[in-house]
Amino acid sequence: MDNMEYNTTRNHLIMREYGRHIQKMIEYLLTLEDPETRQRNSQAVIELMGFLNPHLKNVEDFRHKLWDHLFLISDFKLQVNSPYPIPTRETLRARPDAMKYPKRYPKLSHLGKNLELVINKALAEENPDKRNGFANAVAYYMKLAYNNWHKETVHDDAIQSELSVITGGQLEFTNTPYVKSFRPSDNRERERGSYGGDYRNKRSNQKFQPRNNNNNNNNNRNGNDRNDRNDRNNNNNNKFKKKRF
Repeated sequence: MDNMEYNTTRNHLIMREYGRHIQKMIEYLLTLEDPETRQRNSQAVIELMGFLNPHLKNVEDFRHKLWDHLFLISDFKLQVNSPYPIPTRETLRARPDAMKYPKRYPKLSHLGKNLELVINKALAEENPDKRNGFANAVAYYMKLAYNNWHKETVHDDAIQSELSVITGGQLEFTNTPYVKSFRPSDNRERERGSYGGDYRNKRSNQKFQPRNNNNNNNNNRNGNDRNDRNDRNNNNNNKFKKKRF
């Protein structure tokens, strides 16, 4: 009982995916004084680490990763020759540089930065046909964005007035931007009215008509069979009826 070890008395497990035994083997490598013996045993430990973690074989340069883990578990104290650059504490745990996010402050926050770029490109265009095409595309997008966030439809004059305010009266669209307004509630009511009313009545009438016809046919057939059965019974009774003299 005195030789039993508890987790509370053991040292910290650096990499849990390799387990306690691999860490003890690496700690044993630190006690070896012969460099050749330490190198040979390190190769054996690397093979065992790859065998215990076969999923690392699908990772690019998996042996390089195994050697990095070997030095990490040894707390960078193991002195062996590695086929890869020996990592250090600073290089292995270095954090990447902070990513620089683009800081754009659009003037038209309700329309976005991309529309502002399109408007600037349209204002810089010298060809009148292309300039008009840009203006029509901008007006279409503005009407589409308005219909996405509002229940009622917007008039073309309101789009033109807002475009004139944005561009200082330099852009005017010629065609009427047609945007199909989507109203989920209206569509549901329309479907309910078309399919829930006439369609169901038609289906109900079609559904019960064959049944009535079948019932009538069955009743007629049953009545005819009953009459035929009565006629046969009457004929048999007449056949065996005693004659009176």
